[in-house]
Amino acid sequence: MALGFLKSVRDQAAQARTPAAAAAPQLPAARPERVSVLSEVEQLGVGMFWATDAQGRLSFLSQRALQDLETDGGDLIGKPLVDVFSDIDSEPGAPTQRSLSFKLKAHSKLDEHVIALTDARGSMRWWRLNGRPLTNAKGEFMGYRGSAVDISGQYAYETRVARQSQIDELTGLANRRKLGDKLNAMLGAFRISKRSCAMLMIDLDRFKQVNDTMGHPAGDELLKQVAKRLTSLVKDRGEVGRLGGDEFQVLLPDMDDRGTLGELANRIVQSISQPYTINGRRAIIGTSVGIAIAPYDGVDTDELTRAADMALYSAKETRGGTFCFFTSELRDAASKSAMLGDRLRDAVDRDELSLVYQPLVDPETNVVRCFEALLRWHDPQEGFISPALFIPVAENDDLIIRIGEMALRRACADALTWPETIRVAVNVSAKQFIRPGFHKTVAAALEASGLPPGRLELEITESVFVGDLESVDAIFRDLKKLGVRLALDDFGTGYSSLGYLKGGHFDKLKIDQSFVRGCTENGDINPAIISAIVALAKALGMETVAEGVEAMDELALVRERGADLVQGYIYSRPLKQEDLLPRFADGTMKVTAEGPARHRAERISMFRKVGLIHEDHYYDVILRNLSKTGARINGLAGVPIGTEVVLDLGHGQLVVSKVVNATEASQGLKFETALVSDGSGGFMTRHRISPYSLAEAGIPLAALGAGAFPLARWREAHKSVPRFVQLDLSI
Repeated sequence: MALGFLKSVRDQAAQARTPAAAAAPQLPAARPERVSVLSEVEQLGVGMFWATDAQGRLSFLSQRALQDLETDGGDLIGKPLVDVFSDIDSEPGAPTQRSLSFKLKAHSKLDEHVIALTDARGSMRWWRLNGRPLTNAKGEFMGYRGSAVDISGQYAYETRVARQSQIDELTGLANRRKLGDKLNAMLGAFRISKRSCAMLMIDLDRFKQVNDTMGHPAGDELLKQVAKRLTSLVKDRGEVGRLGGDEFQVLLPDMDDRGTLGELANRIVQSISQPYTINGRRAIIGTSVGIAIAPYDGVDTDELTRAADMALYSAKETRGGTFCFFTSELRDAASKSAMLGDRLRDAVDRDELSLVYQPLVDPETNVVRCFEALLRWHDPQEGFISPALFIPVAENDDLIIRIGEMALRRACADALTWPETIRVAVNVSAKQFIRPGFHKTVAAALEASGLPPGRLELEITESVFVGDLESVDAIFRDLKKLGVRLALDDFGTGYSSLGYLKGGHFDKLKIDQSFVRGCTENGDINPAIISAIVALAKALGMETVAEGVEAMDELALVRERGADLVQGYIYSRPLKQEDLLPRFADGTMKVTAEGPARHRAERISMFRKVGLIHEDHYYDVILRNLSKTGARINGLAGVPIGTEVVLDLGHGQLVVSKVVNATEASQGLKFETALVSDGSGGFMTRHRISPYSLAEAGIPLAALGAGAFPLARWREAHKSVPRFVQLDLSI
């Protein structure tokens, strides 16, 4: 298989210090009037004078220079000049110049060279030097003769102004200008050396709520604390900056490992989402992170920034409180999202959204105790549209308020027709929850339907715990006065609301499906997490629900660990109201668990054309499903079990694989190295083949697309007879 492509010299003083008189070279006799003029010039403050010997040691400082440094010169004369005059640090406003030691070694002239030095009191001063090398009649180097001007006041002012122009005044981080300059320089240099660079775009979720409820000074203090948390996470691996408002950016040179970047982004989300104390009050916000990597996602500043922005938008649109990597598909998704928003608004106006109900079942008796109301949308032209697509679109608009109120009213009305022992659970968005008068909306729905308050559960995600917590607590108190039940959804995945459980607001905890999926795999720590959540809930008198149970071994584990209720395909998919009513004939409802015996690694079903490489041939195949550890493909015949291949997922993502099962036209692949999460429910390779390698293979960077990689040239010139039969993918 062809996988070959996958592979200031410091100066030191050599002589001891000698007295100034002995070290100073003999100057030619000067006329008295010349000496007088030089002395008067110096006394007027026009300039200062200095000299070195042939070995580069300071041999002379004029009286005005000694006065400026508040010294008699005894501690300076005889020292190497580079030990007295230091190069300035590379900071905003500092001039760009070669080092002093380099110029002295080359016997170059000094023109307006800025140096730093310390006076007798330890204060920093800055001089501007001019100097010329002196030679004797034989052309031998005798040392330097030069002048100096003290520019300390001017230099300090200019660097302070320059620093302010590149530093965010509030947080002390790099500002937009400095980040842009640094990224420009970095990408320009990295293109030459073929290095990578990652950009993280960070936006705070619900920061505006803190500003509105606690005031702008509190918002400023919050931004300062966010800046400290970011710098403590990134450390010296990169540059952290604030673009303005509640937007931050991180630049990470020489970073293209998407597994490591995903881990860092996840830590950023978790850290920023921890509670803040501001003027004695507590506040919680969230954050979303978009990630783009040069040169894969862009080779200049504008390209990379646009890519990171699109990834950030996708992260916020997905659900917020997460991260997302840029993919080329996001460009299409952005335009589709805008069109989807227009169609969704029309659908709400025409009352085209409906509700289905998924049962929450007692695993000991198989009796249904509650139904969760779930939104569905069947578009006349597009057909069924997943809530994962249209709910985020609604969340970005006040449309979620209208949809939420509709769902609440309809669910209460439907539940009234069920047996009195069965409750209904309705999801409440954070935007809907914090809207003034939300408790009145709930009361109106109960009154209109006649449903007893105790039969209504409001499922609230941890994202409500953002902003001013006193306002959040007040909303909870108003809802509890109505008599409705409150459930905390997706527990453990969001904004760390553990401290709010002891407040007594919640009646139920829903264990997120991410803790349930794969909980029976060897070495998985999720069973311990499930046990801890159940024990905590029982201690606080709360009910627990295990979400997303799909296999019999998962059901057995959550039942053994003490979950009160189970929700998932193991019992039932969501059902329409008309399908439920006939099943209540005996005043209750029972369902039997049915499903696979064991959990299978999470797979994503799809129908996408990708590539497969074997020996020196490239084949087109259809990717049917994908998991972290394997995939199923269609499109080839005659592929023996045990064959080693490379799966090309596009955009430089090559996965070394082995065929572990096969049918006439379908193969199951096992990956040599597991994929990693892309932060949005999908999978990706940890590393990619660099576009620089693609360009070297004769593929222009601008032409890159799905399936493009160095071996694409094999399509045109095969070196041997293909071993497999390429099937027609259009059938």
